Amino acid sequence: MLPLLWSILFYLWFASEILIALLTRTRRQNTSASIQDRGSMLILWLVIFSSITACEWISAATQPTPALTNLWIRPLALITITLGLAIRFISVFSLGKAFSANVAIRASQSLNTTGLYRLVRHPSYLGLVLIFLAVGLHSRHALSLFLAVVPPTAALLYRIHIEELALNSAFGPEYALYSARTKRLLPGIY
Repeated sequence: MLPLLWSILFYLWFASEILIALLTRTRRQNTSASIQDRGSMLILWLVIFSSITACEWISAATQPTPALTNLWIRPLALITITLGLAIRFISVFSLGKAFSANVAIRASQSLNTTGLYRLVRHPSYLGLVLIFLAVGLHSRHALSLFLAVVPPTAALLYRIHIEELALNSAFGPEYALYSARTKRLLPGIY
């Protein structure tokens, strides 16, 4: 039952990311939006795809790391991916039309500081980091865990940098105040 549930959630995540990219990407012909992506969406996709592929390949081709073979690892991975998906979906839906797969600020957009955005500035990326962690844990291999978490998180940190430049430019002092009281990814930590 757990392997089937894992597969369903993993492919739900994969399919939802494709839909998010296709349905929410701001197009260049949208004159009411300022696109400031700087290639971060492409970098993110390339890093995530190659890291997850390498993680899965190593996991399938090698023996699990003994410390990651405990019976609780795969249920923990299932709980973590569920939490990551919930945070990601809530974040995307709460922004509505203001959410864009690429870094873009619409002229009519306002700064959202409610819901999950009250706790962290980038909850949708927090959801992704939890999903990466879940994939790495599910692999039960130390190198796969590293590959599933570290390179994609580094790419997300670049993306956050680009996004914060755009948000600072668009919202100025309002975003500075919000940044001063709200951490980027982990409440109270970072």
